[in-house]
Amino acid sequence: MDQFDVLDHGAAQFARVLGTVTPQDWAFPTPCEGWTVQDLVVHVVGGTKMSVALLDGATSDEAFAILQRDVLGTEPLDTFNEAHAQLSAKFRALDSLEVTVHHMVGDIPAALLLGFRIGDLTLHSWDLARAIGADETLDPVLVQAVWEAVSPLGDSISETGVFGAGPSGDVPDDAPLHVRLLDLTGRRP
Repeated sequence: MDQFDVLDHGAAQFARVLGTVTPQDWAFPTPCEGWTVQDLVVHVVGGTKMSVALLDGATSDEAFAILQRDVLGTEPLDTFNEAHAQLSAKFRALDSLEVTVHHMVGDIPAALLLGFRIGDLTLHSWDLARAIGADETLDPVLVQAVWEAVSPLGDSISETGVFGAGPSGDVPDDAPLHVRLLDLTGRRP
């Protein structure tokens, strides 16, 4: 499976969980400190739309401005699916994943942006499922892809500020990979 298929796999997983969100769920807290279900979904949908803009050549300021708008619309699942279809098409149309995009973290290759999106979709699928009491099962293909991307960060992952407290130190090396991934990224399954 190529990276673009992994991205689409991640989107399908996120959409599966998003499709189970009820109107009462939007205010529920998530494992992401300070975020409600709505905040998390805004982050994922906004990040998807922002990534489309980045691949179209937007500056980081122009892309960030997307996050300041109403990104969900009246049908968040449809909005997400449409944004993801655009993103998938943009990635697949690139001549090279080495093209530079002007992300908020700085200028990065599109390959890194692709990795960011796969990680976001995978980890936030779990966060969303945990928040609303849905099936938390993560696709093993996604778990492997994200593990390969973030595990080299090891002990320094907590210093990034992106993954909460980072690993707890309580999960054994022989625990299932999804449990190790969740723990590494500051989640406590």
